[in-house]
Amino acid sequence: MSSVETVGPSNLSEHTTLRLGGPARRVVVAETTDDLVAHVRKLDEAGEPVLLVGGGSNLVVGDAGFDGTVVRIAATGWSDDFRTVAAGQDWDAYVGATVEAGLGGLECLSGIPGCAGATPIQNVGAYGCETSQVLESLELYDRRARQVRTVSAEELGFAYRTSVLKGTDSGVVLSVRFRLSEDGLSAPVRYAELARTLGVEIGARVPAKEVREAVLALRRGKGMVLDPHDHDTWSAGSFFTNPIVAEDDVADVLARIGDVVGTEAAVPRYPADGGIKLSAAWLIERAGFAKGHAGPGGRVSLSTKHTLALTNRGGATTADLLALAREVRDGVHERFGVALRPEPLLVNCEL
Repeated sequence: MSSVETVGPSNLSEHTTLRLGGPARRVVVAETTDDLVAHVRKLDEAGEPVLLVGGGSNLVVGDAGFDGTVVRIAATGWSDDFRTVAAGQDWDAYVGATVEAGLGGLECLSGIPGCAGATPIQNVGAYGCETSQVLESLELYDRRARQVRTVSAEELGFAYRTSVLKGTDSGVVLSVRFRLSEDGLSAPVRYAELARTLGVEIGARVPAKEVREAVLALRRGKGMVLDPHDHDTWSAGSFFTNPIVAEDDVADVLARIGDVVGTEAAVPRYPADGGIKLSAAWLIERAGFAKGHAGPGGRVSLSTKHTLALTNRGGATTADLLALAREVRDGVHERFGVALRPEPLLVNCEL
């Protein structure tokens, strides 16, 4: 097998962008898709607990770590037509390659940390684009049936920041296939902030390279592009999803928010299935949590650039991070009656 194995405790802080998490009993790095399938199958047959880790950008691991084997997904590369990408491929490097090749469709997802295989699991999205809009199919190792199969986009049950794969470890994504345009133009620009930055109308299509550059600049300004020297990027990205308020509750929630901020009209809201979607960052700020708001001992804080990111300032523990997350979650609920839910996967810990 083309793999690297570490026997004995290996700290999971080395495998997450938060740089947090306790030890794992063993770490195996699978450098090919065949190795990934073989390792998972062997571990399953032995009854060994398995934690699959790609880029570790959407992962919060408890201080006690993981009492089992971590399988690092490190199979990389993409097909000659750029449309199929291995699960362990660095996502932004792949997006950049598609843009340089004159292909459009993924440009709004530039700068997102992590690996390609994670994108369909939580229906990764940014700046008006979601994985569900561009994904054609994926190759999956079904751990129950112990076989590799192709799964279409329609089978994945996509919704806001979720899919049928999220919250379950029954399938291992091996590769992902995307629909890309060949005219070098972006998908229609749907996000107002991006349209303003580009100086175009909503719905316009512009060169994909220009959109990628604009998205990267916007993300850097919010501390959402990884930089080992910038503690604002020592995070799991957006820690909370934007809350969706059910249609029956919209009037009451908006009235309560209006009582606090002065007017309902000031509340950013967006259409969503069965109700409206509110901005978690906006709610956090108006609940009294400013950029840079510090948690226990100053070891964790909200990003100084964006209130939706919880960051490790150095020397932190996962317990520190979760304490700050609870403070923010409970503060928003107490002030506005809106429940915030975490976006990253929590392993051996809870809010």
